Amino acid sequence: MATAKKPKLVYLDVCALNRPLDDQSQMRVRLEADAVSLILSHVRTCSLAMAVTPAHDIEIAANPDPSRRSHLQLLRQELGSPIPFDPAAARQRAQNLVALGLSAADAAHVALAEQAGCDFVTCDDRLLRQCRRVGVGVWFGSPTTYCDKEDLT
Repeated sequence: MATAKKPKLVYLDVCALNRPLDDQSQMRVRLEADAVSLILSHVRTCSLAMAVTPAHDIEIAANPDPSRRSHLQLLRQELGSPIPFDPAAARQRAQNLVALGLSAADAAHVALAEQAGCDFVTCDDRLLRQCRRVGVGVWFGSPTTYCDKEDLT
């Protein structure tokens, strides 16, 4: 009896998870929203697994928009796969990333994605530049770049 192939883990930060809810009047936002929706459709079919962590919970809970907050909490509950992590190691790596210029929330997301070995997806250009600069230890990029890389259709 063959064992089922474990789905690849992808880590979408809260910026990426919010993208389908953003104003779609700009082409880039629309393309990224479509890419996030495509990624989530692959999570729904179990060809991908969406990693979720306490960093997601904290950032989602802090969202002042009740409808966005509710949508993201539901998305996290329905599609999220909690990942095991070492809190002390994640905290230390996040502190190192903060010292290199990342915000605390971004550093927590990156540290946890690294620890889980997940591809890291964000719509935040500044964060992508910072990831490049500090040498993040996992693949990182935008939702559209991730869809291209994984050949998602």
